[in-house]
Amino acid sequence: MNSKERIKLLSDLVAIQSVNNHEAEVAEYLKMVFRRHQIPAQIINYQPGRANLVVEIGHGHPITVFSGHADVVDPGGDWSTPPFVLTEKNRKLYGRGACDMKSALAAMVIAMLDLHEQADPFPGTVRFLLTVGEEVGEYGAEQLTNEGYMKDVDALIIGEPTGYEICYAHKGSLDVQITAMGTIAHSSMPQLGNNALQNLLDLIEVINHQIQTVSATDPAMGDFLFNFTVLNGGTQVNSIPGTAGVSLNARTIDEFDNAAVLNILRTAIAQLEQQDSKYNFDLNVLMDLPPVDGHAENQLVQRGQEVGQAVTGQTITTFGGTYTTDAAKFLVNKSQDFPFMIFGPGNQSLHSSNEYIEKSMYFNFVDIYKKLMINNGITH
Repeated sequence: MNSKERIKLLSDLVAIQSVNNHEAEVAEYLKMVFRRHQIPAQIINYQPGRANLVVEIGHGHPITVFSGHADVVDPGGDWSTPPFVLTEKNRKLYGRGACDMKSALAAMVIAMLDLHEQADPFPGTVRFLLTVGEEVGEYGAEQLTNEGYMKDVDALIIGEPTGYEICYAHKGSLDVQITAMGTIAHSSMPQLGNNALQNLLDLIEVINHQIQTVSATDPAMGDFLFNFTVLNGGTQVNSIPGTAGVSLNARTIDEFDNAAVLNILRTAIAQLEQQDSKYNFDLNVLMDLPPVDGHAENQLVQRGQEVGQAVTGQTITTFGGTYTTDAAKFLVNKSQDFPFMIFGPGNQSLHSSNEYIEKSMYFNFVDIYKKLMINNGITH
């Protein structure tokens, strides 16, 4: 594809308003693009309006997965350009998803199309996995993993925005909602009710006391993090609330993982419920994504550094991420030594208004991905 065609592909992707849903339109569009180049593509439906896409070129091993998600976050905020219209200003391409992560999707697709058109064969198989729901639970990655699309894979590259750096490991993420049940009463007669909000505050105090004793840290990913993020309860000021709820998020590491957090929460609930019959809590795990381990020295990362430097002329550094990605689902049955990296066009504008990608970086990643498809450094 020439430069104009590359911009057109990204523009078409940004125009699809796949805000935490409607990913099927992205999958159908890319299936059409591959079909025009005589490359079969398989739609894997998740639910109405939501679909993953699987595409392969080449044959045999090594099998390398290049993956990205179709969903984007709500545009929100104040935009200086229409969020779903790719707009170029000062060699930057603005639009929701331009950074996170439709530029990576476009770069992967273009690299595959260019490679497919070459007369000379390349070793192994390139498998493209487009996923749904990464921003809200990694549903597509879980589905594709459960259906076997990662079973025979030799290496995984996720195109989340890292810029000219490579992420080789990242934290887990645990979302939990706790509901306290009580009894409604008039605030002038509190003895006739059971204050669910006060009971919930008691529980939060016990949990906080335990969490504050945790000082776990990981040399690559940093400190274990825990935050209460949503609190609600009651309907009016002169009524004792019959229910109250709190939501929390933990960013976990191997040194203090998801199971350890859940143990603290469940122990605190059991302690209060055994202490007094007024306490009655329900715990609901909303999202449970484990930490993703990796090594900066693995051969895929090293090859990524070589290729990145060859294309950009810059030194490609490595880091451990504080966020989570589809890798948490894709790598659930893989060893810590499995060749994996997160390497994609992007910057810190992701999820913000006026999200953008530098035009030169987008083009560079087409070349980076193509070179990695030809030789990812993995021997099978």
